[in-house]
Amino acid sequence: MIFHELHSAYFDAVTRILSRAVAGTLAPADLRTVVEDCAFAESPLTILPALREGRWPLLSPDLTTPLHHAPGRPLTTLERRFLKSLLLDPRVALFDLHIDGLDDVQPLFTSADYVIFDQSRDGDPYTDPGYIARFRLILDAIRHRYPLSLATGTRKGNRVWMHLQPERLEYSAKDDKFRLISSGCRYGGTVNLGRIIAATPYEYAGRPFRSGTPKAPVMLTATLTIHDARNTLERAMLHFAHFEKQVERLGSTASDDYRLTLRYDRNDETELLIRILSFGPFIRVESPESLVEAIRARLTAQHELGLN
Repeated sequence: MIFHELHSAYFDAVTRILSRAVAGTLAPADLRTVVEDCAFAESPLTILPALREGRWPLLSPDLTTPLHHAPGRPLTTLERRFLKSLLLDPRVALFDLHIDGLDDVQPLFTSADYVIFDQSRDGDPYTDPGYIARFRLILDAIRHRYPLSLATGTRKGNRVWMHLQPERLEYSAKDDKFRLISSGCRYGGTVNLGRIIAATPYEYAGRPFRSGTPKAPVMLTATLTIHDARNTLERAMLHFAHFEKQVERLGSTASDDYRLTLRYDRNDETELLIRILSFGPFIRVESPESLVEAIRARLTAQHELGLN
């Protein structure tokens, strides 16, 4: 984590107080309210006396300030280098972000500095101009709530059009792909963006679009038994960090076995299966039966192919 004291809770609270003072809108009750909203429970005991007693010579007794302009907080060199690294990620370009003042900044890291070993190699084509244009159109449709007509390709080279209301985008780190969750389409509510070859706003004269309601995800609960050898528990908690989960130790306090319960979308079962298999014999799936059977079938297929 990159941290600088200029971006701490104390600086944030004082910045907001001084901004109101510069604007002439600071009231006595605002002092405590701002500090309680921005900082910690005990912060009023430190910040308010320092401002009122003049130890921090920023605020006069009549709640005016010697500052002529609202305080700003410039980025540190380390933060600018970190931002430059993020902007080099091709996925960031999908959102059409522009941050000035980074032209002469060296990135903190580049893609050559790390290796991703557990991610699919056939991710979405993030640098393709057509993909970028379709992504931005879909994102705009989500933000401004209007329907789209999307086309996907068939094996015979034909186009299949679907009319839908984009609801949200999801990203799979394992597959390195974006998918669109939508409503109003009889062909289904989930579309991989990499399969979309054309996208336009919905324009059918005399035929208003009926979006309906998006299908609620089917949530399942997986129960896993973890044997904490080779730091498996810590790796599992990082691997499944984005899932809603609970963990408890099995047996005595000296036991190395844990039960991990996590909730997942049924559409993500294949991705979850692959992640679990990467831990080898140190994780055992207890439920649901569909996940147990899927893992059993995958292991059987690997055995038959001699991939033990």
